Amino acid sequence: MDKKETPVLLLTGYLGSGKTTLLNRILANEKGIRFAVIVNDIGEVNIDASLIQKGGVVGQGDDSLVALQNGCICCTLKMDLVKQLNDLINTCQFDYIVIEASGICEPAPIAQTISTYPQMIAPEALKHGVARLDAIVTVVDALRMRDEFGLGDQLKDDHEEEDLASLVIQQIEFCNIILLNKADMISKEELAHLKGIIHEIQPKAQIYECNYGDVELDKILNTHSFNFEKVATSARWIEAMEDEDDELENEESGEALEYGIQTFVYYRRPAMNLAKFDEFVSTKWPRSVIRAKGMCYFRDERDTCYLFEQSGKQFNITNAGQWYATMPADELEQFLEKNPGAKKDWDENYGDRMQKIVFIGQNMDRKEIEAELDKCLED
Repeated sequence: MDKKETPVLLLTGYLGSGKTTLLNRILANEKGIRFAVIVNDIGEVNIDASLIQKGGVVGQGDDSLVALQNGCICCTLKMDLVKQLNDLINTCQFDYIVIEASGICEPAPIAQTISTYPQMIAPEALKHGVARLDAIVTVVDALRMRDEFGLGDQLKDDHEEEDLASLVIQQIEFCNIILLNKADMISKEELAHLKGIIHEIQPKAQIYECNYGDVELDKILNTHSFNFEKVATSARWIEAMEDEDDELENEESGEALEYGIQTFVYYRRPAMNLAKFDEFVSTKWPRSVIRAKGMCYFRDERDTCYLFEQSGKQFNITNAGQWYATMPADELEQFLEKNPGAKKDWDENYGDRMQKIVFIGQNMDRKEIEAELDKCLED
């Protein structure tokens, strides 16, 4: 017998994007849906006092949970999300769970936890059902994003800990619904421009324009639209990395073509000089690049694959392990036979070693970028 599933909406978006306004709309719903809303800080939600149940805070001295008159609750996110979800479901009091991710939180780990937690706890603890991730909704501040991307301007750095451009890109990449909030505060042309950029970063997500979070709840609730594997591989840079044809420029259409938004893949086999690559990244990196991500390797560490990543003003390079070419000959032969995809990309001299970096941007000078990167190559 299938267990009852309680749908979960994971809500992401950086500070000031309009998540709180949307949460209050959800809590005040008139559809009779009993929501359990999990937030990082109840004090920041500013729940409408008229909604709070008489008696206010529920629980014995627990100020992390507020009950509302319509059967909804608002509670603080706990360290053990699995237990918190299971406890809420076992009350049998709620139809839907909404989780507000922190403004500086990447949604992927939370999504993975929700998607896999039924395998993490004893079956008898799931007697009243399980949580099912229904959608990941990212709320984007159209006005602020316009200042960052829309007209090519530099973002005013008013967030001390994180680059907001980097945050919004990562949140857009891992979701299946995007709310472009405060849409009425920018022009129609600017809005179309932003939608073109968003679609290039995340081509598979549904985009809705709204103001003050006034989206129809039916568009974001009970959508049955979330699939972890599809969302995890839906970002444009992943699509481009897996594309057999590196010539992607002719695939652009609509707003992308109109506003010079494009994607291309830099693909070479020789190793790079780390010092030259670092100089290019730190002193010559084009402002026209919105997002870059891919694999690379260096002359002095030929056996190590690195993952290079840029979003906004942030750059990261991390060790991604050894290239398959470093495997013992007998193991390598067996591996290539079982993995035709790796065999297809195999080079007699380099094995699977490669420079393959996806660039997403607007009005990029591809030839100049490739020429600068080619100067970093040393075999």
